[in-house]
Amino acid sequence: MINFDTLEQKALTVVNQTARQHEEIALVNTRKVLAAYKKYQVADYFLKPSTGYAYSDVGRDQLDLIYADIFKAEAALVRAQFVSGTHALAVALLGNLRPGDEMIAATGTPYDTMQTIIGCTENVPGSLCDLGVKYTEIPMVGTTPNLELLQKSINAQTKLIHIQRSCGYSSVRKTLTVEEIGSICRAAKEIKPDIICFVDNCYGEFMEEQEPTEVGADLMAGSLIKNLGGGLAPTGGYIVGKRGLVDLASYRLTAPGLGGEMGATLGDTAREFYQGLFLAPHVVLQAVKTSIFAAAVFHELGFAVTPLPTDKRSDIIQAITLDSSKNLCAFCEAIQANSPIDSHVTPVPSHLPGYADEVIMAAGTFVQGASIELSADAPMREPFNVFFQGGLTFEHGRLAIMAAAKAIIAQS
Repeated sequence: MINFDTLEQKALTVVNQTARQHEEIALVNTRKVLAAYKKYQVADYFLKPSTGYAYSDVGRDQLDLIYADIFKAEAALVRAQFVSGTHALAVALLGNLRPGDEMIAATGTPYDTMQTIIGCTENVPGSLCDLGVKYTEIPMVGTTPNLELLQKSINAQTKLIHIQRSCGYSSVRKTLTVEEIGSICRAAKEIKPDIICFVDNCYGEFMEEQEPTEVGADLMAGSLIKNLGGGLAPTGGYIVGKRGLVDLASYRLTAPGLGGEMGATLGDTAREFYQGLFLAPHVVLQAVKTSIFAAAVFHELGFAVTPLPTDKRSDIIQAITLDSSKNLCAFCEAIQANSPIDSHVTPVPSHLPGYADEVIMAAGTFVQGASIELSADAPMREPFNVFFQGGLTFEHGRLAIMAAAKAIIAQS
């Protein structure tokens, strides 16, 4: 018989010991955001909506400068017109690659939705391969990028290397630290100094004191309904990096010659973007504490977890190997049942655009699909890993995780 009170207290002890370093990181990143807001003199009128063409939208333009400042980059494009992180990634790639260019995936097989952008495993109209971009993939050596093979693979046609920070739906590779991303960038530029080092930064923002653009990444993209939106952004994404590369991406988002000079900020979106970014370091800390707690609980119950409770973390995702489809469904059902929205709904596996297998998702979130909010998703395939992330408050995460643990033990 499992004593769940004792289990919970053990997990809390691990959180209290492990989260201290993340509290310091949250402080550093809050200082960084506050300094940028003061530097650019953020004012109440920045938070007002714009309409139509939205020329001279001060709040929008200043937010671009703030993002560039925070990420130590030359330019940024922060827009509600990005429908997802996948969209922001696609715009960055499609804006900077041309027929005949080669893109090398330096960190193995990318996340499922990125595979549809690339389009080389199946014919996807409008994908990179459909438009004549060559694609090469460098397998990881265990959990480590194969830098030697990467360097040997770079040639005259290689325009860009793709680096995925997060582990995605992989039970083999781990999430990369900023330092490791820097090592990949340096290795690539030793062979070809003008190569574009592009980073998919989803789930990783504000996890460390530095970002990939500070260690060699030329271009980077992500979602605002993940870390940087702070749980308030209702939609959107961002691209940051070297000015010329961001400009080319902006022409793909709107039109050549228009770029980032247009794009209305409707309704209350400006306030949500500004306030969400300000809260983001703290909200990311809540998500990290929730992930550590989940790892500690399920590790104690005998399930394999990645990362381990005390491991260094560079994204908000916690993978738990649940060993069966029955456990997978029970976990997601419990998370959904302990959500503030749609707690009465039972999640079921189904096919989703961009995914190879049926996927089950628990996402009782205020913003649809917001993975900075407490959520879980999993492809229905062995070894039945659930990928758990988010948590606007640690208190909520603690309640939901304990409910999931009890649900799985009850049926075993």
